[in-house]
Amino acid sequence: MMPGIDRSVFRGTHMIVTGAASGIGRAVADALASAGAEVVRLDLSYRDRPLQEDCWAVDVADGRALDACFAALRARWPRLDGFVHAAAVLHPGALLDQDERDWWRTLRIDAGGAFLCCRRAARWLCESGGGAMVLIGSNAAHTPRLGLGAYCAAKAAAEQMFRCLGLECARHGVRANIVAPGSTDTPMQRALWRDGAGAEQVIAGDPAAFRLGIPLGRIAQPEEVAAAVLFLLSPAAAHITLATLLVDGGATLGLL
Repeated sequence: MMPGIDRSVFRGTHMIVTGAASGIGRAVADALASAGAEVVRLDLSYRDRPLQEDCWAVDVADGRALDACFAALRARWPRLDGFVHAAAVLHPGALLDQDERDWWRTLRIDAGGAFLCCRRAARWLCESGGGAMVLIGSNAAHTPRLGLGAYCAAKAAAEQMFRCLGLECARHGVRANIVAPGSTDTPMQRALWRDGAGAEQVIAGDPAAFRLGIPLGRIAQPEEVAAAVLFLLSPAAAHITLATLLVDGGATLGLL
């Protein structure tokens, strides 16, 4: 938990977190649950494992499945207090050579899924009289990356969509903010490492790949990103909306 945040503010609140089966999404859902929030976790990968209470196997890019999910939750909860969209996929590859199916799948899930999920959550938050949404973006949305063109494009689209959605919802008391992590110790990050020195290489940077290192000298832990998310969901951020908080150890030198 981020210093200065009163954990009790989440007690009894109703929260939805997508991409909650692993990585940053899981860390956010765990942090909210430990603070006393009632959390529903959405992730398609739950279909491949024994389901636990409040873990729902949902494809974030399937509008009908999302409609059924939100209808069930609306019948169960009196209101929605917060929503965090962390679901994403990564298909590395140079744009000149990338399989078009990987390009479209990345856009479908990372941008399209963000639109479908966030819009449904935003409507409910507006009807609830306010609340907070956080999109897990990426510093890759603001900095070109070799081998990550599809991911960069999808994240950039998702972030701009989310800002516009937040602008529409502001008059209803809904705050919409983005947390943009850099390299974080998650399964997605580790899948990019070619050997046991992957973390060290990311920290050091790679001039040949036009990639800066990380000034703080380490990659982030999912719990550190989750702490930033909880801050933006909390009353401590009551007058913050349409903002992007970089959590990348200085890797992009604060280019926002």
